Amino acid sequence: MNISFPEFQSGSVWMVGAGPGDAKLLTLYAYHALQQADVIVHDALVSDDILKLAPPDCVLETMGKRGGVKSPKQQDITDRLIELANEKKKVLRLKGGDPFVFGRGAEEALPILKENIPVRIIPGITAGIAGSAYAGVPVTDGACNQVISFVTGHDQSGKVPGVNWQALAQSSPVIVFYMPMKHIDIIQTELLKAGRDPKEKVCVVSNATTDQQKHIICDLENCFIEIEKSDMKSPAIMIIGPTVDLAHQLAECF
Repeated sequence: MNISFPEFQSGSVWMVGAGPGDAKLLTLYAYHALQQADVIVHDALVSDDILKLAPPDCVLETMGKRGGVKSPKQQDITDRLIELANEKKKVLRLKGGDPFVFGRGAEEALPILKENIPVRIIPGITAGIAGSAYAGVPVTDGACNQVISFVTGHDQSGKVPGVNWQALAQSSPVIVFYMPMKHIDIIQTELLKAGRDPKEKVCVVSNATTDQQKHIICDLENCFIEIEKSDMKSPAIMIIGPTVDLAHQLAECF
């Protein structure tokens, strides 16, 4: 079977989702982009296994943003992408997960487009789905839920997101939090205040889909204490809801 891909033109920016970590979860489109790029501007969490797929003469630049670590400002990253494109490079902006799922893809793409630089978006598998799956937790199940919510664990300023906790808790049987580690105590408190069952199961997955993956399952009422004791680290996702109960049957499938 032949699959055709568009030409990666010099002076353009391709914004590519690298997936949740495991190089095997790259899309064919992402792999094609990696093979064609002149320069790859990548997030700090993109794995070495993925970066090794780039051609030997491809230039790699780390421009990742990490919580609690001195990182490039968003404007600096965008300016660098524009600078490289104006040098007529084939610029690949490589982002963990999917660029449009808490990946600031639009924040980078829109200013680049204003400079009349072509941009192509290549989606990737987001950690909220793949990371949950690799811990044996489906984000949907016909017997459990018809709604799922994806929520960031912090806003652009690093604070707890300004969500309507009452509406979230009552309307979404399954909730997946991205980057929750800094505020798990507040997330726990707000969900309990909003009426979630204290005995409801929570799964936290760290370094999802990689060789360093760890996960812990506990009750909502004591998740902060249990996670603190487990020494779980970022990057991580947190799943709350009835589908977590399926993990003991499905975790060995991955």
